[in-house]
Amino acid sequence: MAYIGRGLDKISNVEKLDNLTFDGSSTSFALQKGGSSFIPSSANNILLSIDGVVQAGNFTVSGSTIDFGTAISGSSTCDFILHYGVGLITAPADGTVTTAKLADSSVSLAKLTATGTKDATTFLRGDNTFATPAGGTNTPAFSITKNANQSTSAGSNVLITWQATNLDTDSGVDLSNNKYVVPSGKDGNYFLSLQVSFDYGTRFILSIFKNGTAIRQLDTGGGTSGETALNFNAILALAASDELTAYYYSVTSTGNIRYENSSGTQITRFEGYKIIE
Repeated sequence: MAYIGRGLDKISNVEKLDNLTFDGSSTSFALQKGGSSFIPSSANNILLSIDGVVQAGNFTVSGSTIDFGTAISGSSTCDFILHYGVGLITAPADGTVTTAKLADSSVSLAKLTATGTKDATTFLRGDNTFATPAGGTNTPAFSITKNANQSTSAGSNVLITWQATNLDTDSGVDLSNNKYVVPSGKDGNYFLSLQVSFDYGTRFILSIFKNGTAIRQLDTGGGTSGETALNFNAILALAASDELTAYYYSVTSTGNIRYENSSGTQITRFEGYKIIE
């Protein structure tokens, strides 16, 4: 009756390797199985016979190379080479190991070969790189105000002076020169807001200057009179060391830029922040 059940070749992981051919001068030989290179678990897992004598402890193994330390006679014959594995345990098929089989912390971050820098503010993405999470903070951010009225004259741009810093996350405010300087490494798109309150007049222009040139303006176009506050916003692409200043232009009237209203609330301010992208 034919044998029914598991194939005899599956009862253990013993593997028969290709016999060696000796030439009388070589001390080391390539281990192969079916004509392909074979790397054994260790020298202790190899059993071989030469000229009917089982060899033990007189050879070493490195990768797929076996070395006897001395030349083997060309007239000698390799009877067999057997490699003993680890019993019935076999390598699992691809895609068969589940997360339930893995212990906590069994896979180190180094094994993931993630690119980038791991820290408390980043996460590992599906493409094996670290990234800053969405959301985050809108920084750098700044807010500067006045603490006194500022007199102006008609017909010329007047640099608005600032005396107080309400917010400056990355040390970009320069009160001594009435400007904000984009910090190093903080290039990007910035949201800016300028609000100015003044005594009276008929037409005013507010400007945000970038590196000495007006880049955004609000022109009342006339019709304004009495105490007034104007505000406008802008989004600018800025790079490190770019300088932002604010200017006030009265077409026809002199007066004061006011720093607070009758209730003591700040009404002239220059603010901004880097937009999260």
